[in-house]
Amino acid sequence: MTSADLLEDAFGRIKENVHGAVAGLTQSELAARLDPGANSIAWLIWHLTRVQDDHIADVAGTEQVWTSGGWARRFDLPFDDARIGFGDGPGEVAALAGAPAELLLGYHDAVHEQTVGYLRGLTDADLPRVVDTHWDPPVTLGVRLISVVDDDIQHSGQAAFVRGVLLRRS
Repeated sequence: MTSADLLEDAFGRIKENVHGAVAGLTQSELAARLDPGANSIAWLIWHLTRVQDDHIADVAGTEQVWTSGGWARRFDLPFDDARIGFGDGPGEVAALAGAPAELLLGYHDAVHEQTVGYLRGLTDADLPRVVDTHWDPPVTLGVRLISVVDDDIQHSGQAAFVRGVLLRRS
């Protein structure tokens, strides 16, 4: 098994987590917030997918699926297409209230497909390549990919937690 195989497995688990968190929920449930400052499932899934899309496109040297696949237009959010959710407040979270499950999952699946396509071309020798010099120490490709996996697992777990609370309230 190669590092690329392990990464593909990790991103596959994220996709499973995303689908599990969203499956069968109404648009209202996806937009529900446990308190006024909390993130909704819709925002969590959108954000983790935007981070993956942004970071993978950057290291792969490709355009983000968000724009190349027309997802920004379909979501029709009231903010810049470059936004990925870092620092979002209650207003930005609320903007995702209109996102149905099909839209969230469609975008996630398209990003997953691009991610896996990129991973399949990697070798272990690619992982030490520095991809971001804004940090000390500079960030390598391997570290960046694990960072995305970590962020996505955390947010998909948060979405699953919110789902569980909402379903127990029903």
